[in-house]
Amino acid sequence: MPERTMIEIASVTRSYGAFKALDDASLSIREGEFFSLLGPSGCGKTTLLRMIAGFDTPTSGSIAIDGQPMNGIPANRRPINMVFQSYAIFPHLNVEQNVGYGLKRLRLETGEEKRRVDEALAMVSLSGLGKRGATELSGGQRQRVALARALVMRPKVLLLDEPLSALDKKLREQMQVELRRLQQAVGITFILVTHDQYEALAMSDRIAVMFGGRIAQIAAPKEIYQRPVNRQVADFLGGMNFVQAEIVGEDAGQILVDTRALGRVRTDKPKLFRKNGGSATLGIRPERLRVLWDEATAKFEVAGKVVDRRYFGEITHLIVEIPGLEKPLSVTETNDFGADDIPIGAPIRLAYDPDALVAMGE
Repeated sequence: MPERTMIEIASVTRSYGAFKALDDASLSIREGEFFSLLGPSGCGKTTLLRMIAGFDTPTSGSIAIDGQPMNGIPANRRPINMVFQSYAIFPHLNVEQNVGYGLKRLRLETGEEKRRVDEALAMVSLSGLGKRGATELSGGQRQRVALARALVMRPKVLLLDEPLSALDKKLREQMQVELRRLQQAVGITFILVTHDQYEALAMSDRIAVMFGGRIAQIAAPKEIYQRPVNRQVADFLGGMNFVQAEIVGEDAGQILVDTRALGRVRTDKPKLFRKNGGSATLGIRPERLRVLWDEATAKFEVAGKVVDRRYFGEITHLIVEIPGLEKPLSVTETNDFGADDIPIGAPIRLAYDPDALVAMGE
């Protein structure tokens, strides 16, 4: 069966005087998709989420949910619900009263209301905690109560405005797994706003990366990470080494470039590729460079010197100066073989795969 569109955003702009918080944004979000809006503070992602929710209106353009135009439809009549960063739990109500709060306006029978509250609590693994006071909950439990309160209304779309940002690192990672599991179980469309690239990569079916009110790229996590359309996207999603190269050949889909230290490389030409005279910028992720130990060799290798080392527990970032390159390369190595023991100033050889070098767009 063809995939069904749940949200259609067409040429949406939101202006505040001369300032455009959102500039001509267009995208389609599928039914049952976990979709993330990712970008730095002020990029327009929360503005777009608020317009989907109905808390703000576009200056121009249109938004449709499940095929229905939302122009003039207030927030409380849209088939959506929202989980806020602060959770907005009512402190004077217990868990089941918080979860069932929105059901009051539906005037359900008492038995049906209780059944739906119990069902929502079970979804978020809070069964048996309905009588617990809101002030007795941990941060993770408050987040689950906020989710249950949204899900109990059975929305077609659930909007999540950085719901995990207040949690510590370990709990946030646990909740990422649980939130993704929950979304797959209930099967409704989730839209997450986040500035955390690893959170978006771990949870999403697709990601829209935004800067300055515009959408830079929409793609699956793997494609966005491995094939960013431009330097801005590449730099925002994890570490990236940038290498300047001279263009020596070009056809419809590929370019042949001379990287000096890394030799000649043929790589795909990105859709938004623009030449800077006769030069181009290539990117390679730090984990795609590998330390060659002892007598090991590789078809493609380069020699350099370690100028800095940063230890991160299971991995070490080595900063390696390569003759012929303007800037040192960052190399990520697991500590299985002793990368954390390589002294600063030591000579080092690195292996690389030419296919890992990606030409940057505009």
